[in-house]
Amino acid sequence: FLVGDTRRIIREAAMKSCFVCCKMGATITCCETGCDRTFHLPCAPEGQCVTQYFGAYRSFCWEHRPQQALQPRPNQDNTCSICLDTVEDNISYKTMGCPVCRDARFHRHCIQRLALHSGTGFRCPRCLNQEPFLMEMLVMGIRLSKRPLSWQRDREVGPSDQRHGRCDAATCLCPGGREQAEADGPWQLWLCSSCAAEGTHRLCSSLGNSTCSWECSTC
Repeated sequence: FLVGDTRRIIREAAMKSCFVCCKMGATITCCETGCDRTFHLPCAPEGQCVTQYFGAYRSFCWEHRPQQALQPRPNQDNTCSICLDTVEDNISYKTMGCPVCRDARFHRHCIQRLALHSGTGFRCPRCLNQEPFLMEMLVMGIRLSKRPLSWQRDREVGPSDQRHGRCDAATCLCPGGREQAEADGPWQLWLCSSCAAEGTHRLCSSLGNSTCSWECSTC
């Protein structure tokens, strides 16, 4: 974006209300034609919104988000294939499944954490399929990492090399791009206080001056 375009986007966002928390400064708009719902990135999980972290980085509200076409199976074991806790009987925003084996069920937050830690080795935790499974997860709003497996990185590099260094907001407003980070001000880069695998500029996620921590939508 040019500086003028960035200022215009900031002014427009300041006038938009998040349909989840009802506060102003919502920078994300549903991509469905005719839908004017806007929301903050941190509010997305509560509002059951989906942001696709590839291509055009499209975002969708709860009504227009993509949904899996999986059907419940009579012999389905309703436990998460990752954490082994109970999942819902039916596929939903919080409960997802593998489109290949159709047996694996997992919580959205569990598969998101697996995706970030698995990096380029991300695949279905049950049938180990990679290609169709990976594409479906992308469409459903799961963010992938292009880095090697986290447990391999821990052995290969030191802690200083692992710090995340880019803004992952659906719409980055920084004129210098997603990689720019300043020590203070609107372009200060905040890392998720839980996983440290996602970051955001203060302004891109509408973080006030009194904010002392930030948690990404997947955590």
